[in-house]
Amino acid sequence: MAFAPERQSAPARDALDAIITRIGQVVLGKERQVRLALACLLARGHLLIEDLPGMGKTTLAQVLAQALGLQFKRIQFTSDLLPADILGVSIYQPDTKNFVFHPGPVFAQLVLADEINRATPKTQSALLEAMEERQVTSEGRTVKLPEPFFVIATQNPHHLIGTFPLPESQLDRFLLRIEMGYPDRAAERQLLKGRGGRESLAALTPVIRPEQLLALQQQVARVHAAEPLLDYIQNLIEATRKHGAFAEGLSPRAGLALLHAAQAWALLAGRDMVLPEDVQAVGAAVIAHRLQPAKDVAGGRDALVARLLESVPIP
Repeated sequence: MAFAPERQSAPARDALDAIITRIGQVVLGKERQVRLALACLLARGHLLIEDLPGMGKTTLAQVLAQALGLQFKRIQFTSDLLPADILGVSIYQPDTKNFVFHPGPVFAQLVLADEINRATPKTQSALLEAMEERQVTSEGRTVKLPEPFFVIATQNPHHLIGTFPLPESQLDRFLLRIEMGYPDRAAERQLLKGRGGRESLAALTPVIRPEQLLALQQQVARVHAAEPLLDYIQNLIEATRKHGAFAEGLSPRAGLALLHAAQAWALLAGRDMVLPEDVQAVGAAVIAHRLQPAKDVAGGRDALVARLLESVPIP
């Protein structure tokens, strides 16, 4: 079946193009990473950025918040951080003889969990529960988190000292995982000349308001996925379960994540219909962190996922 792309409305396309351009003025030479991060937010997911220190992970989170007009909070994860430091705490008030909940920094529209794997598993779990439920329970009272709600977690490579790797069940809470990578020579020269980077954040103004972002998120859910496209996603998921290179295959939730990320990527491309190319564009970022190589299998996880994407026929 041939896919006939449809175009989205001009206001949405113009707004998304303006957001990418504005972010690109600060995060230089990383358009693909910017598009993936924005697609993750449009798909109502959470983003994990894994890379060495000093690669621009924090800057990307800050510029996303400013360009989208979102309330921003940063939580610096350390080994002594407690769950209450993230979620908040109920404090007894003697005058009213009641407990009053004091919200923690997780009550923001965009939360940066900086170096999440430096905190203990107990503290990591507190944040990840809030990500899944989009609410916090304290003293029997449930408090909703703001909308939109988006977590960007940064993570140092596991070989660095003082890290507690996220288990697979918690990695699965992140819709996408990306790496920033080294800048190309031209972008790095611009940084050396004082252009772009964190110093440019002060002059950055919002492109849209949070309510406009919510409308774009709703538009992502309406991006059409034809039956052959769904067949392609199912074939990819099934291939991970049968492929001897992986310890375990992908879950149904991973299939939904792949679909939603592809819908968001299609919206960024100005289309109202998902193409197989959209699935391939986001495939590695969606599924690589959800898969573990089987024992005695040569090659890294990313290389195995790349070969998997090449092996499944495109409709």
